[in-house]
Amino acid sequence: MKKVVILGGGVAGTIVANLLAKKLRPDEAEITVVDKTGRHVYQPGFVYVAFERQKPEKLVHDERKLLRKRVKLVVGEAVKIDAEGKEVTLADGKVLEYDRLVVALGARLTPDELPGYNGAAHHFYSLEGAVELRKALESFRGGKIVVTVASVPYKCPPAPSEAACQLDYYFTKRRMRDKVDIHFLSPLSRIFPLEPVNPVVEKVFTEHNVRFTIFFNAESIDPKAKTVNSIEGETVPYDLLVMVPPHRGAKVVEDSGLGDRGGWLPTDKATLRTKAHPDIFAAGDCTDVPVSKSGAAAHFQAKVIAASVVADLRAEPATARYDGHVMCYCDAGYHKGIAMSFDYEHPPVPPPLGLKDWLGKRFLNRVYWLLVPAGRV
Repeated sequence: MKKVVILGGGVAGTIVANLLAKKLRPDEAEITVVDKTGRHVYQPGFVYVAFERQKPEKLVHDERKLLRKRVKLVVGEAVKIDAEGKEVTLADGKVLEYDRLVVALGARLTPDELPGYNGAAHHFYSLEGAVELRKALESFRGGKIVVTVASVPYKCPPAPSEAACQLDYYFTKRRMRDKVDIHFLSPLSRIFPLEPVNPVVEKVFTEHNVRFTIFFNAESIDPKAKTVNSIEGETVPYDLLVMVPPHRGAKVVEDSGLGDRGGWLPTDKATLRTKAHPDIFAAGDCTDVPVSKSGAAAHFQAKVIAASVVADLRAEPATARYDGHVMCYCDAGYHKGIAMSFDYEHPPVPPPLGLKDWLGKRFLNRVYWLLVPAGRV
């Protein structure tokens, strides 16, 4: 019997496991998911936790309940991948052998990499961070809020500009928008990562008095002076700082010598096999695949990986290819949203801003647990 080990119980890892359990007979493969906490967390909901529109506990489910019964779940942390020996070592010393390995460990937040970050900045890139940001917003009585990112790449590239829109809506509802100055700092040549969508977001910012500065690459934070300093030599003051923390690839990838300088796993963008080891697949935020680091990308990548693993184990040609497809929504506040669908060859069409796509995001948030982890969509 062949052995498939999947590292990570997030969206990609869970979908791969469930699709393999569906497509492969029990005598064909043993499927094991290794997850550090055994909890499946819906990360797109973090921003709503920060703005008091979602309860934190609604975003966490027991991973065991999301997996098909024949999938084994090991709650533990992978600390070493031996790509030559085809083994994964866990923190408790247990060793798992594999014929095919799927790495879906996501990205790692590394706030220590930016001088002054800890204790000065808030973020919504973890459940704990979102809760702390909510508390900070509740007690905020006015002043300047700066929204920016510490470095690129980072998860969900549209999220910072979405947060700026949510801040505008949040303080408007609290009837104190006139007391809040929102300043968005972008490291890019535009405020939104996807160029075709940028004019739509720029118009929203302008209409709702969200100031913005481009080409601002953060170098450090001065917590005492309450300023953010850029590589370009600019200094921007703040009363409340919302900054996406620095990101790196998965620690076990880095520690095992499999990652690049940022810890990202070099991965073929079409086959999703790692470039150095074809029997190791990678999906989602931990890779260097040139698409957004998001569940919206991992979702589609997982299906390609599942099909390829099945083909490999049956000694059939693996013909599945990932075309870079991503489909996601952004909430602009005021019951208005943007939908974006694109791939390697087709950039997103500049979308209308309206109620339909705002409802689309709300619908996805509600049906996620039923449809996505099981691979039904």
